[in-house]
Amino acid sequence: MLRPNFYVHPSLDRAGRFRRDAEWIARITVSEHTRILPVWQGRNLIAGPPEAPHVAMVPATEAWWRSAAAETVMLGIDGDVTYLAVDVSGVADPAADPVLAGMGSFLDLRAVGPLLPHDEGALLAYARGMVWWHSRHRFCGVCGSPTASSDAGHRRDCTNPDCRTQHFPRTDPAVIMLIHDGDRVLLGRQKVWPPGMHSVLAGFLEPGESLEDAVKREVLEEAGIRVDDVRYHSSQPWPFPQSLMVGFTGRAVTAELQVDQDELESAAWFERNWLRRHVDDESFRLPRRDSIARRLLEDWLAEG
Repeated sequence: MLRPNFYVHPSLDRAGRFRRDAEWIARITVSEHTRILPVWQGRNLIAGPPEAPHVAMVPATEAWWRSAAAETVMLGIDGDVTYLAVDVSGVADPAADPVLAGMGSFLDLRAVGPLLPHDEGALLAYARGMVWWHSRHRFCGVCGSPTASSDAGHRRDCTNPDCRTQHFPRTDPAVIMLIHDGDRVLLGRQKVWPPGMHSVLAGFLEPGESLEDAVKREVLEEAGIRVDDVRYHSSQPWPFPQSLMVGFTGRAVTAELQVDQDELESAAWFERNWLRRHVDDESFRLPRRDSIARRLLEDWLAEG
């Protein structure tokens, strides 16, 4: 079995069977076994020292959150604990809030994700993604009328009786691929990345396109390399803001690079043994540790 990637929570029961059970929802919102994951302006509540952060949660028995919440989403159940995501972006200053003050700080998940326990990071990513979706779907995309949350936060319904369109959380599939020719791997970098950071190539799936074809198209467009032997590796939720990264490996059948400068600042072939010996520095570094890009590279480096 492949080990789970960051932001994946295998043991979480998403409890879809309870989402329309009003009595069950009413019970969990006041239960001592329910924990609230506040999200403030796209940031998650984090406690602990910088070198060992952990999630901070509010007990559901704390009545404060029901008046502060803009949206509430039932995330699921793990063991005896039910988790709710709550949008508290309306709180002017969390540091001055009587409940939130002293519990931790609201931080960008991308800054602390690699340091969090995997299950906690997955819960925070899930909470962030759902709250982000609600914040951008206040109005119906069909008729423009206001929408209302339903199904414990997993659907929004148009309030116009002549429309009544149902809207569901959106996930944008993207392919991310490690392309090699045996003992060399193709890595590129974008101008906006931190100094020296290189990664495998990636791109969004287009309508009417298979995942495998998207891998071949993106590599050809960005680097001018033709690819075959495309194989699925694993996937990773990437809620920044709403993507699913679908990971592949592929073998290059051409070697001459033709880099699209609008997509990449540079791209090059790197030998496996060189990557094994190199220590990250300002001239060259591997992608962030919580990314599937890093997982693809680490698995490839462990081969052969």
